[in-house]
Amino acid sequence: MAVMTRWLDPDEQRTWRAFLASSRALMDTLDRELQRDAGMPHAYYEILVRLSEAPGRQLRMSELAEAAGSSRSRLSHAVARLEEAGWVRREDCPTDRRGQIAVLTDDGFATLAAAAPGHVDGVRRHLFDALSPAQVDQLRRISETLAEHLSRS
Repeated sequence: MAVMTRWLDPDEQRTWRAFLASSRALMDTLDRELQRDAGMPHAYYEILVRLSEAPGRQLRMSELAEAAGSSRSRLSHAVARLEEAGWVRREDCPTDRRGQIAVLTDDGFATLAAAAPGHVDGVRRHLFDALSPAQVDQLRRISETLAEHLSRS
């Protein structure tokens, strides 16, 4: 039996396209600014942030991939580039010979600390300054609902 497609109505289509356009524009803008100001893409910044927030500034590669929302192969490539820059180093996992741990170096932490003020300013200017406090609350609630729904998929 064929399943009927639930096509988007005009309001849903408008909402979907606005969501796509705004999400892409925001991430592209933040990525360009991080490239210009800190010499790294947003994906690398995210990895450094996740490591900086972890106990001992280190995470298993599999945990880091999950936290950064990345595939293991993409994360491995990114960490290799971060190693070349001297911002991250890999160590063998002492409890699992197959596992590796990514460790944020002092240089990586300093690089993140230098990049963070400009990035936070960009997030504030491009996102929060454009919204009312009520819209910020709505955006947070909508985003939490979507994240929870998608985590079950």
